[in-house]
Amino acid sequence: MSWDDFDGDEFGEQRRPNRATGAAGAWQAARKVLGYVGVVTGVVALAAGSVFAVSTLGIAAKPGGFEAPPAKGASVALPPVVLVPESGEQVAGGPEANEAAAGSPESGLSGSAGSDVPVQLVPQISPEWMSRIAAATGIPERALSAYASAHVSIAEEQPECGLDWTTIAAIGSIESDHGSHGDSVLDADGYSSPTIIGRALDGNGVAKIADTDGGLFDGDTTWDRAVGPMQFIPSTWIEWASDGNGDDVTDPNQIDDAALATARYLCASGSMTSADGWRAAVYSYNHDNDYVDKVARVAIGFAEAVE
Repeated sequence: MSWDDFDGDEFGEQRRPNRATGAAGAWQAARKVLGYVGVVTGVVALAAGSVFAVSTLGIAAKPGGFEAPPAKGASVALPPVVLVPESGEQVAGGPEANEAAAGSPESGLSGSAGSDVPVQLVPQISPEWMSRIAAATGIPERALSAYASAHVSIAEEQPECGLDWTTIAAIGSIESDHGSHGDSVLDADGYSSPTIIGRALDGNGVAKIADTDGGLFDGDTTWDRAVGPMQFIPSTWIEWASDGNGDDVTDPNQIDDAALATARYLCASGSMTSADGWRAAVYSYNHDNDYVDKVARVAIGFAEAVE
């Protein structure tokens, strides 16, 4: 309804008063001018305040405002890798001796000191690095091993992606507290016990996704549920299933497999070396800008902890 829809008699016998003349008229005109000046001043002040709020306080349409955390965490170095015997036992001289004995990482074979028996060497994240980073970040070593290994693997597969372990770890932290959500405990083999199963995606405050795996991964034959330490939806896992621990089995409940699948899924969005690219990749994981901001904060926290 516009002001033109009202007539003078709608609220009783209201009539426009006669125009004042003389000194009274001049005073009314002056007051009217002052009123206009006050209105204009108020509008200008309001506009200036809005600009200040948007630029300084971060009140804007952008989630988190302009003071939201950077959309790309500080890049961290590739975790160091050493060669160890397949049995996991150190040969004489430690990791450095292993690498020297191997001759070249590609060979994978060496003889232990004083023996002609070939020893199969396998790459492993440096135990010293693991211990130091776990202490600095609070990430359990078993989970950190999965994130770091995924970083190394994706750097070899897709060096142009630019993803590092801090982002993978941030997602693992948010999704399942590194595989220890609720009463779950992450064991030495990388499995959470009991398994971590999300709520039914039945459309009641969550996405509505009917069962896609016949209950194979989530035990639900009616609705899909997010599964494992990285909380994969079964249909997504079927597409991105990965074998991160080399046991020829792909399982979303195993953290090495899940971390590598997460890395590949994120990098499928394109390069993550720019803020926009990083944000687009994490957004693809969970279509929620607040979630992306939270991942950024956690990832940056991990990066700063190890500086």
